[in-house]
Amino acid sequence: MEPKHYSASLGSTSLSLLERVREHDQEAWQRLIRLYSPLLCYWCRDAELQEDDLKDLLQDVWRVVFERLEIFRNDKPDATFRGWLRVVARNKLIDFFRRRDREPIGRGGSTAVQWLQQLPGDDSSTGIPESDRSEATILLRRALNMIQRDFSDTTWQAFWRTVIQGQATRHVAEDLGMNAVAVRQARSRVLRRLRSEFDGMLE
Repeated sequence: MEPKHYSASLGSTSLSLLERVREHDQEAWQRLIRLYSPLLCYWCRDAELQEDDLKDLLQDVWRVVFERLEIFRNDKPDATFRGWLRVVARNKLIDFFRRRDREPIGRGGSTAVQWLQQLPGDDSSTGIPESDRSEATILLRRALNMIQRDFSDTTWQAFWRTVIQGQATRHVAEDLGMNAVAVRQARSRVLRRLRSEFDGMLE
């Protein structure tokens, strides 16, 4: 089965995920959460949060995103949704530690301060964060996982083996019982889907 069209209510399958969210598409909103929640957890991995605290923090972050998404603009070269989301998450983590510092039990004092100082800033800072490559990998893996079921196994294997694993087109074609043109077409279908749905979201 080849890529499914988005719901008819969208009016156009050319809209990116972020554009669909801004159009108040509930399915797109859920896909945005699915795409970025693993990255939010990755940012919080060293915070030693309890499971309930982590869930509450994620809810707080997504609440801010829902309320303030309209103020995010990606028309500047250094403006990315990931960078904006990281700032939102960082601010919510700071709020969390401030609240916990006021409680009798929990991380506090210099320990919390030291941990907060290690949190990554936004993407507008000078240089590229060391974690950038890992973050991009997390997003790409998540995006691929989200669209894989919309393609036939043969199409997906043609894409995965030539693009991700770097295998030669002719070898993949022989193994899959396809010709080289069909392999390239299959690869292009998956790449077009990535670009159209996640335009600007995987940077």
